[in-house]
Amino acid sequence: MTKHITDCTILNNGVTMPWLGFGTYKAKGKEVQQAVETALEVGYRSIDTASIYGNEEEVGQAIASSGVARNELFVTTKLWNEDQGFDSTLRAFEASQKALGLNVIDLYLIHWPGRDQYKETWRAFERLYSEGSIRAIGVSNFQVHHLQDIIDEGGTVPAVNQVELHPGLIQQELQDFCGAQGIQLEAWSPIMKGKLSQESTLKALAQKYGKTPAQIILRWDIQNQIVTIPKSVTPERIRENADIFDFELTPDELRQIDALDSDKRTGPHPDQLFWD
Repeated sequence: MTKHITDCTILNNGVTMPWLGFGTYKAKGKEVQQAVETALEVGYRSIDTASIYGNEEEVGQAIASSGVARNELFVTTKLWNEDQGFDSTLRAFEASQKALGLNVIDLYLIHWPGRDQYKETWRAFERLYSEGSIRAIGVSNFQVHHLQDIIDEGGTVPAVNQVELHPGLIQQELQDFCGAQGIQLEAWSPIMKGKLSQESTLKALAQKYGKTPAQIILRWDIQNQIVTIPKSVTPERIRENADIFDFELTPDELRQIDALDSDKRTGPHPDQLFWD
């Protein structure tokens, strides 16, 4: 049983990554800086950002002022779509390093697969990894066929695949594939932007355990071996999302939550999001 906010999974290259992280999507300026500071005070040690979020600098400032030792932190950022390609990836990574104020990034992800550049981009990721600038490399929003393309190249198997995943979108085929390949799944939008809060199954479990439906979902993630990164800028909610380590769902309760799967997304399907 995962019992503490700092408990970790071990990635396929031996690097440890906390099961619970803190997301910063759409949070900007002083708001995101204060939110990250609060998260670090609460005990989060994994912080997730991306170049497209426009908040890497503030995230870096919060980390620098926190007093938390760098080796206790796990920092993720992502390469945006227009920066894909070998040389442009290297330039974009340097920009993220500078914005975050970090020489080494713990996890760097290709944000979306796009149409046809991700294999070239992956070669740049492998170079950065070999140089020691990144502790682990991975992808985001990749479907099975995208992952298979990378694996078929015979290079580095992604350490992480961060995707939209919640009880309304379980993506079992993708879960099975990643499990077989040693790729750690990570859930963004884990509580489906609050759209699952009125589900009777989740409300009943919340009442049983004295928790909220969101806490039930986050616990379901972790017990299913899925890293999860809820996002909030509200101090009370930041603390609440971290308070999921004092109970355990039964196998039958996990199956009840699985049954909520309706293949519904809050974001675009990766096979339908392209750019020129």
